[in-house]
Amino acid sequence: MTATDIDRDEQIYWLALRLLPGLGTRKAGQLIEHFDSARKVFRASVEELEYFGLPSAVANSIAGGCTFDDAVTQQHKMLATGTRLVALGDPFYPKRLRMVYDPPPVLFARGRLDLLHTVSIGVVGTRRPSAYGTAACDHLSRDLALAGLTIASGMARGIDTAAHRAALDVTGNTIAVLGCGVDLVYPAENRKLAEEIASKGLLLSEFPMGTPAYPQNFPIRNRIVSGLSAGILVVEGARYSGSAITARLAIEQGRELFAVPGNITNKMSWGPNLLIKEGAKLVQEAEDILSELCPADRRALHESKHSPATPHQATLAPELDSPAARDLLASLRVDDPADIDTLIENLPQYSTSELIAALFELEMMGLVRQLAGKKYIKVW
Repeated sequence: MTATDIDRDEQIYWLALRLLPGLGTRKAGQLIEHFDSARKVFRASVEELEYFGLPSAVANSIAGGCTFDDAVTQQHKMLATGTRLVALGDPFYPKRLRMVYDPPPVLFARGRLDLLHTVSIGVVGTRRPSAYGTAACDHLSRDLALAGLTIASGMARGIDTAAHRAALDVTGNTIAVLGCGVDLVYPAENRKLAEEIASKGLLLSEFPMGTPAYPQNFPIRNRIVSGLSAGILVVEGARYSGSAITARLAIEQGRELFAVPGNITNKMSWGPNLLIKEGAKLVQEAEDILSELCPADRRALHESKHSPATPHQATLAPELDSPAARDLLASLRVDDPADIDTLIENLPQYSTSELIAALFELEMMGLVRQLAGKKYIKVW
């Protein structure tokens, strides 16, 4: 069977099951396992459903088919947006995710379904990263994507956005797991990024079409980020944060846990530093993660057409002809943004116009990034 073998009628049953009030994810999975399909669940009698252990109200909702009209509406929204339904019994359903304690009965997907069967690494962190955290995320995500890993994250502000963008910048694979419907964008400023991921990667959610980004949805979606992935990389985050929740879920699911060490005076380093103290692997370069993958995953990466001999070969800086650009690049750091006045002061041998031209050249080459407040950092 392929994903296209779930016809529109069968889809309605899966959608109706997903929309049932009072039916949790774990219980829905048990129902499917017991009755063999969503259609058969709805054909069961109230007595059978109650005997299975469902509350009377839920059993009567199933028998009465109260969610079928909403399921039809969902299907129309899916067709209008090019969204595919990946049900628990579908061959496209991610193998790793299927093995977690409470796999979602259905996934809503926009983009490349083939990415569900690639080797993924979850990259998570704070919505308010430091310049160092952003640089580390960008550097590691690029190299991991170049090595063939699919970068999975939640498309939130900060580290999530940096991870997705880094993968796309090197024509790598990325999956954005959303805390809302795949027909919505949250946060709104990531609309362009969402469109690019839908075109080149995959937007994924267990939430029905049109579901707003309620705060309680994000911890729920975090288990999918970790469930999809061979491991989780925590870049920056407070001790009690969404990335800490994802790390805990990764441990519960038996995933590898990685963390980027940070400055001990920065509260956003407390999360990853504590994880390292508790046994997470300290990560300085992509090879620290690649070397921990299981043999089957390493073999899959080796066979992948995206896998180069070494990740770092593709990120070597090109030669710079301009002396001003060379000296400017040498004076910039990846973890300490500098404004134009500081750069002028540090490089008095060059005029302001020469340094501005050099900055423009370095930005065009992807070696320097401008931050808010017209400050500049070196791209790692």
